[in-house]
Amino acid sequence: MLEDPVLLSRWLTFITLGFHIIMATIGVGIPIFISIAELIGIKKKDHHYILLAKRWTRGYTILVAVGVVTGTIIGFQLSLLWPSFMQSAGHVISLPLFMETFAFFFEAIFLGIYLYTWDRFKNPIFHWMLSIPIVIGSSASAFFITTVNAFMNTPRGFDLENGAFTNVQPFVAMFNPAMPSKVSHVLTTAYLTGAFILAAIAAFHLLRGKTHIYYKKALHLAMIGCFVFSVATIVNGDISGKFLAYYQPEKLAAAEWHFETTDRAKLLLGGILNEDEQEVKFGIEIPYALSILAFNRPSAEVIGLNDFPQDLWPPLYIHYFFNLMIMIGMFLAAVSFIYLVFYYFNRFNSLNPWLLRAILLGGPMAILSIEFGWILTEVGRQPWILRGYLKVAETATTSGHVFEMLILFSLLYLALGILLPVILIRLFTKKSVESEIDKHHIIL
Repeated sequence: MLEDPVLLSRWLTFITLGFHIIMATIGVGIPIFISIAELIGIKKKDHHYILLAKRWTRGYTILVAVGVVTGTIIGFQLSLLWPSFMQSAGHVISLPLFMETFAFFFEAIFLGIYLYTWDRFKNPIFHWMLSIPIVIGSSASAFFITTVNAFMNTPRGFDLENGAFTNVQPFVAMFNPAMPSKVSHVLTTAYLTGAFILAAIAAFHLLRGKTHIYYKKALHLAMIGCFVFSVATIVNGDISGKFLAYYQPEKLAAAEWHFETTDRAKLLLGGILNEDEQEVKFGIEIPYALSILAFNRPSAEVIGLNDFPQDLWPPLYIHYFFNLMIMIGMFLAAVSFIYLVFYYFNRFNSLNPWLLRAILLGGPMAILSIEFGWILTEVGRQPWILRGYLKVAETATTSGHVFEMLILFSLLYLALGILLPVILIRLFTKKSVESEIDKHHIIL
């Protein structure tokens, strides 16, 4: 194991992306709520919402800084760990990679201006307008990098001649069949995760007995976002299921332990698989649900894994990540719905401690769902790095020093994982909400 460069390269890529995706997701999800909070504050002349935007921006800036580090590392690792892939397909995906860098710089420039121009405009609406490029830049960055991942799942925009990729069409490669479902799913889940993290922070303070109206407004604004984007995520999840059924049926079949091609296919939740006999014990079967997910018809035929060569099967353990992702998504949608029902019907208490605990739990669960979804996507593409063209084992580095890199970068991520929450906690405890409001730091 310690001498297998393919396995070590996969582990190093997994650890790097697993850490980076947290920063990247929050970096995409939070700016939209900063912008909304400031706009509400300006329109209503409500200094609490202005303070929300200010404090969220401070934390967001630190997360962006860490995201820059891990994002830069990923860029280097693509060339160092997967040189054959970059040599073969690098020129095909160079446009979205370049545009992702441009989008990030666009976001970073306006973030710097936005951060240092609070209260510098007579009309605060001009300061709010600076938040729009930040939202666009962060979302555009996610868009471009996701098109690269989509290309790896459904490669288009080139001809294969004598083992070389020729006649490259960058826009065809970018706007491949996987792009719409993947981009929409990435964006909606990022916004959902950002909303639940902000809601969880507010719920944490309310559970600690801080009843200031600031925390209640923060919770309510975030929970509206949670509900809107949880519904959007469910819709996009359905679209993604149909995409898999048509373009990557082996991934859907592996995720559902669906071995035999059949109509009226059942959706399987949980269970323990006996791979030799292809039997599942203790699973919960939902009649017709897999056919409906795949083709919107209860009688639709769904292709089974046995229709594919076994050496091209994705790892069957992705079933558990698929299930966990779905269950967390439904939990987040249910919690946000219950909160809004409690809030708008006076018979219930939207600040019920048990509901606040569920919201608090929703923050880390949303992050876990992102991780599970990413593992499902990437591991479910195995053994391909570029589906149908290049296998992972064919494109990894042959260097004998990957293990040392794995240890080095693991220690770096461990240090960042410890320092980041410490810095954020100290940043916000030194300037409490109450002190900022009492000292009238907000000027409308």
